[in-house]
Order: sequence, then C-alpha cells, then structure tokens
Amino acid sequence: MSKVEDFLTHEEEQEIVKAIAVAELNTSGEIRVHIENHTDLKPLERAQEVFNQLKMNETELRNGVLFYVGVSDHTFAIIGDKGINDKVENDFWDCTKDVVIESFKSKQFKEGLIKGVLRAGERLKEYFPLLTDDENELSNEISKG
Repeated sequence: MSKVEDFLTHEEEQEIVKAIAVAELNTSGEIRVHIENHTDLKPLERAQEVFNQLKMNETELRNGVLFYVGVSDHTFAIIGDKGINDKVENDFWDCTKDVVIESFKSKQFKEGLIKGVLRAGERLKEYFPLLTDDENELSNEISKG
C-alpha cells in the first residue's frame, strides 16, 4: 500500500472524523489529520508547512494540533501550535505519538489515528478546557496532499 487513496477506506476516515469531534468535546483545542503520499522534507518540517497551509496557526488560542502521515514515506509527525507549546512540557506529544506508532507498526492505521486523536483531546483538556462560547474553528475533515 503506497497511495493516499488506499490508506484508509471512506468508512475509516469517517470514524476518525467522529473521533476528532469527540476529542474536541472536552477542549477548545483544534485537531486535524493530514495524509499525503510523499514529501522530500523531513516529517516535522512538512507537518509545519501543512499546518500553516491549513491555517491552523490562525486559531484564537493558537491551540491547533496536526497529525501528519506520509503514506509511501512511512512517516508520522504530531505538532501543536505556539499556544500549546508555550504551556506544555517538551515531551508532551511523545506518549500520543507512541500510541499511534505502536498501532501503525501492525498496520492498524485507523485505530492508531483514533487512539492518538482521543489521547490528544484528553491531554489538551488539561490546558485548554472547553469554553462555554467555544466554536469549532477548523474543519474536522481529513485533509489530503
């Protein structure tokens, strides 16, 4: 499997979108998943580029999180915006990343992303609890490159 179209079925994508909505029920944080085939950049560099292209750096509290997957490159990265990074410890995303990678190793891609998204929501709720006037600033749909 080396194509974005083959990475997840439509049903699996919808399950991930539902997980994003569930994760965002408890936090004002904004979570996105981006899947693409290949990049010549390092995963974290490409994730930052996509983060900005998706305008995730424009949320009010700067609390967006991006799960980046490079399908044919077999790469994965998770990054958070400045608002998160200013508040959390340096290894904040490590446990979330480990959960995802563990599932990916056994080709459980949907499960890995769902576990990671839900974990991110749990972690974000500590620092960015849901506000009464919170609005969903970013789409929950999976973006593709």
